[in-house]
Amino acid sequence: MLPRLLIAAGALIVLTLGVLHLILTFRGPKLTPRDPELIARMKEVSPVITRETTMWKTWIGFNASHSCSAILFGLIYGYFALVQPAALFGSWFLSILGAVFLGFYLFLGKRYWFSTPLRGLIIASILYVAGFLAVLT
Repeated sequence: MLPRLLIAAGALIVLTLGVLHLILTFRGPKLTPRDPELIARMKEVSPVITRETTMWKTWIGFNASHSCSAILFGLIYGYFALVQPAALFGSWFLSILGAVFLGFYLFLGKRYWFSTPLRGLIIASILYVAGFLAVLT
């Protein structure tokens, strides 16, 4: 039971970070630039790849899709840990995929984000690894 709870707790942290990020993407100024002129320019300028959108729209879209990946991870791994533990612990693919996902998010968190999500991801990763180590003992 302990391994399931450890992984579910880690998944819950990632899920919570994803939900909060999604809310902040569409509500309030927390994920907007401090410079109003930059926001105005982002709403005018398109990326090199296409003129069909603006940097502002891609900013919102990237933030929203990023949130969805964290939410999806949290829901899937929380579900497997609590409802289908045999499928999770019996699958090297799922175990490694979850570790790679968290490892990549840790890399992004360290390199590009700020301390709050990084701390949450560190804790979630420790819980994830501890859950799988607890299965081995």
